[in-house]
Amino acid sequence: MTLISKGSIVKTSSSQGKEDPTAESRKRDHIELAFESQVSRSSLDERFYYEPLLSGHPRRGDMKSFLFLGKAMRVPIWVSSMTGGTEWARTINHNLARACRDFGMGMGLGSCRSLLYSDETLPDFDVRSIIGDSLPLYANLGIAQLEQLIDRGELHRARELVDKLQADGLIIHVNPLQEWLQPEGDRFGQPPLKTIAAFLEKADMPVIVKEVGQGMGYGSLRELMQLPLAAIDFAANGGTNFARLEMLRGDEARARVYEQLAYVGHSAAEMVGIYNQLLEELGTRAICRQVIISGGVQSFLDGYYLINKVRGAAVYGQASAFLKHARGSYEELYGHVEAQVQGLELAKAFLRVK
Repeated sequence: MTLISKGSIVKTSSSQGKEDPTAESRKRDHIELAFESQVSRSSLDERFYYEPLLSGHPRRGDMKSFLFLGKAMRVPIWVSSMTGGTEWARTINHNLARACRDFGMGMGLGSCRSLLYSDETLPDFDVRSIIGDSLPLYANLGIAQLEQLIDRGELHRARELVDKLQADGLIIHVNPLQEWLQPEGDRFGQPPLKTIAAFLEKADMPVIVKEVGQGMGYGSLRELMQLPLAAIDFAANGGTNFARLEMLRGDEARARVYEQLAYVGHSAAEMVGIYNQLLEELGTRAICRQVIISGGVQSFLDGYYLINKVRGAAVYGQASAFLKHARGSYEELYGHVEAQVQGLELAKAFLRVK
């Protein structure tokens, strides 16, 4: 049905409904949610310029592949080292490797210590055939284990570990506060920097050094940047904090004594600033120019901001955000990662970092 008004045709709501079948319910939602959806000025994210005129909506695959750690990644997301040696490890690692393959991400395995002297847990970590050969995959050992291998003259076991996993290299995690607070913790006989340097002299593989949730300050970053490392993983304070985790596992009285140690460290944003400063100060002495920005990266907006603030090649890493979705069905994890990738594509289209 139509009405004629001053020579023009005016469509009734009946015909409008056919062209826009959700109009009525959508407009009703707009009215009902108008007050609830208001945003206060103080809650605005002021890290970005919002540029709504400069791009169309992104399409899947708009992000261009790029080289990181010598391999082509499709999105700047790194699955940070998480777990090993638990009943969930196989499900978690296999799900994460599938997600890396499907979206083009890199992956660091959790501690592979159990594989140094036995292959019993190898199926939990053996994911190269899942992730494929074209994406970066790194094994992982603690600095304490590396020190022990050096002392025993058994560094060949690190090479054998990387080979059996068909990994591209080794992540060394440095965790003095975690080890001190862990009931079963190891003790370092020498500064981790000395152990790392000794390993690099004999290592015939790419090496990444990371912390485990408290980050690193100026002095440590300065030394690491002058070593021939493949990358530095920040593992900053702000996400999962393994010093605090060990306090929760241990004796309550001991936890009260050391509680404040959980709040010592550096945020990812602070470490980006320190890293940029050191690049300028060190000049050509800065050998390591690839970083994984992790620790307190809660969303794709955090990651997008940080990788655009740092100078040099960078991806951002997450652990607990993936872990939450990786213990169940792969479909749940896939949906989570897909939303993050689409968020990154949207940010790239409409946001410029200040």
